[in-house]
Amino acid sequence: MSTKISAKELPVKEVFSAHYSFEIPPYQRPYSWTKEQAGQLFDDLKDFAFQAENFAELKPYFLGSLVLIKSESIPQAQVIDGQQRLTTLTILLSALRDALDSDELTRYIYEKGDEFGGIPEHFRVKLRERDNEFFKIYIQREGNINNIPTNTDSLTDSQVRIAENANFFVTQLKQLNTNEQKILAMYILQKCYLVLVATEDEESAFRIFSVLNDRGLQLSHADILKADIIGKIEPDKQEEYTKKWEDLEEELGTETFKDLFGHIRMVSQKSKAKDSILKEIREKMKPDKKPKEFIDKTLIVLGNTYSEVINETYRSINKAKEINNYFNWLKQINNRDWVPPTISYIAKYYDEPEKVLNFLRKLERLAFGLWVLRTYATPRIERYANVLRDIEEQKYAGDPDKFSSLSLEDTEKTNILETLNRDVYNTQFCKYLLLRLDAELSDGSASYNHKIITIEHVLPRSPKSGSQWLKDFPDAKQRTEMTNCIGNLVLLSRKRNSSASNYEFEKKKEKYFRVDGVSAFVLTTQVLNEPVWTPQVVQTRHRNLISKIKEVWDLT
Repeated sequence: MSTKISAKELPVKEVFSAHYSFEIPPYQRPYSWTKEQAGQLFDDLKDFAFQAENFAELKPYFLGSLVLIKSESIPQAQVIDGQQRLTTLTILLSALRDALDSDELTRYIYEKGDEFGGIPEHFRVKLRERDNEFFKIYIQREGNINNIPTNTDSLTDSQVRIAENANFFVTQLKQLNTNEQKILAMYILQKCYLVLVATEDEESAFRIFSVLNDRGLQLSHADILKADIIGKIEPDKQEEYTKKWEDLEEELGTETFKDLFGHIRMVSQKSKAKDSILKEIREKMKPDKKPKEFIDKTLIVLGNTYSEVINETYRSINKAKEINNYFNWLKQINNRDWVPPTISYIAKYYDEPEKVLNFLRKLERLAFGLWVLRTYATPRIERYANVLRDIEEQKYAGDPDKFSSLSLEDTEKTNILETLNRDVYNTQFCKYLLLRLDAELSDGSASYNHKIITIEHVLPRSPKSGSQWLKDFPDAKQRTEMTNCIGNLVLLSRKRNSSASNYEFEKKKEKYFRVDGVSAFVLTTQVLNEPVWTPQVVQTRHRNLISKIKEVWDLT
């Protein structure tokens, strides 16, 4: 079935008319235009409005487009794109109306009701519920634009922007005489145009928005779910739950909050997504059926847990430091498929830090093992789905030692060790491997807050002809095999230096591997303590590090 799309170019006087009743959906982001954007609009309109003495000769001004979800048969229109312009134009028209004390301008802002005829008043633009009453009282109603609260502590960010822009327009209009104010109002209503693009289909409207306004912030599944879910809550509770939702979004940040819904879907469905996150949550989880329960027991609980994971802020009398350290390591894994089982487990066993620590230890082992084995997305997600099933069933009373899903098979352990025994330098996980080993060797005392961390070879990859390196490593085949093995690698808190890489061993230690006489890494300090660098030294160091790897990740 084809989707009907209409587009009309209309002057503002026809946009702000009985033909349209604009509503900003609750999933839209708050009003955010500052005085900079409002000031630019005002200056543009003023310049165009006074560029000719004869009004008929004034050139029109294009204000951009609106994208709407709207049926042709009714005036109600949901604004998918254009709320910033609609809101700002309403503020400006209201400021002009109050400056001119013009009842005629009021009808472009709202239609007055008829008490005797039982007809309610109707406002042309309705903002999100959280800001609409403020907007109605101080902007849309006559005479209150000069009474906007000066104490902004109790105002939302969008209300602060509305107040600032209203005060700005009032100040600017005072610099015009009455005739100039009238001309500006007439110019806006008659000579300023908007293109209204409308469709009855929600997804079609979002696609249009994306095409027409690729510089804008496309509505996410989180925005749309917000409207679905909060819209099903009784009106007297919507403000409370909107605040809960937006407080969590602000804490996590827009992108991280959006990611949260993918993790929530995985916790619920325990399988790879076969459709969009929006569709799967809507159709399989059906959060709109019990909206308050979804927000309180799923969104807030898993969202707060997710916040502690990504910010490393788990709190407990004991084991908190070790647990937060594991969060730090897990975040360095090359995917985020470990997140759903992590937030699911911690949400259930938050007050049992010993269990949480043991779970994370085993989960990090699994995550690193799958990375080394280059397990691709589908089987990797299925492994974590099995972990989620173990968590949900609670058949082991949450004991991670009994979670078969967290185990590595013997063949997997063998393959991991075989991979780590070869060239690790040219792998994605090399830095992670070296840092994890370094942390274990330092007994937790090392800090890795360096702005730069690089991997360097002790034996250079391309030793110069006649160097001591070629004398100490005369076998070309053996030299090639050893160059990229774990026994020949160190960590540096500095940028690579191609010329220093080929220094002879003693000079390399003194001039390249040390910073202010020391090294920040245990792995590198081990090398600094070696008097020579020979095949035997590399082999011994390699065996020792492999033994440490077996111990750290229990690969025996």
